Amino acid sequence: MKPNWEITAEELQNCLQSITLVDVREPEEHEAMAIPGGKLIPLGELSIRATQELNPDDEIVLYCAHGVRSLYAVRILQSLGFTRMKSLQGGIEHWLTANGTIETTHSSSS
Repeated sequence: MKPNWEITAEELQNCLQSITLVDVREPEEHEAMAIPGGKLIPLGELSIRATQELNPDDEIVLYCAHGVRSLYAVRILQSLGFTRMKSLQGGIEHWLTANGTIETTHSSSS
């Protein structure tokens, strides 16, 4: 049984349009591979940026590579008063094994 602060990749696929998706990995990880529609807020910046960039009334799903950093992110948001957030169980790796869609956002250098 999964904890109530986690969401499976299959559950996420069913609600992707109705949640705020936040990638807490580092920018280079996000550029290499990301779940479409997500917002990048690296874990180290979350406590500073969350109250400015996220709505505490929204359902928020946080993800990272394997589900560890996103669990820390849930705790950070809890400490800031957020109540409707979940961590993607197994991170983007689990998302890939569940045939989730990904995008690459490699920046081009001029």
